[in-house]
Amino acid sequence: MAFTLPSLPYELAALEPHIDARTMEIHHGKHHNAYVTNLNNAIANTLADGLSIEEICKNISQYSMPVRNNGGGHYNHSMFWQIMSPKGGGAPTGTLGDAITKTFGSFDAMKEKFAAAATTRFGSGWAWLIKNDAGELAICSTPNQDNPLMDIAEVRGTPLLGIDVWEHAYYLNYQNRRPDYIAAFWNVINWEEVARRGGM
Repeated sequence: MAFTLPSLPYELAALEPHIDARTMEIHHGKHHNAYVTNLNNAIANTLADGLSIEEICKNISQYSMPVRNNGGGHYNHSMFWQIMSPKGGGAPTGTLGDAITKTFGSFDAMKEKFAAAATTRFGSGWAWLIKNDAGELAICSTPNQDNPLMDIAEVRGTPLLGIDVWEHAYYLNYQNRRPDYIAAFWNVINWEEVARRGGM
């Protein structure tokens, strides 16, 4: 069964001024759509056809590079749209907030570490807040469209929060100012969705 492009849970302009409508239009409608199309082509008539995107990612070493690149692109972006909201921002509360404070010392300390992972990721990639197999929170980054679910990842775990630092995610509005884009990202994070992904 072929993968499909998920609909955005908000209007294209809903995240402005932090993420502009034109970037959202191109990022979702062109880039993510291309990953879906290319993934479907790459898995056609293979053992991966019919598996969930999570199952594919967890066993990505078994598949071709087109499956890795486009499967990662589809998984990462499907999550990315959901963990943002026009009503987002602020600080996480409840179990997630407590876990962040316990792990990193404070929410501000977590933000600094996450921003550092996103800023120092050379070239294209993602930065992540994950829950590892021990149930602990951690921050890491991955190149290209890799993610921590993949069995080839240096740091493995369940992604709770991820930021796309490919230039197509921010260049129209922020040009080469990646740190400004990362700072703006905190204003749109849907902490309820992040907590749900962590079972918190």
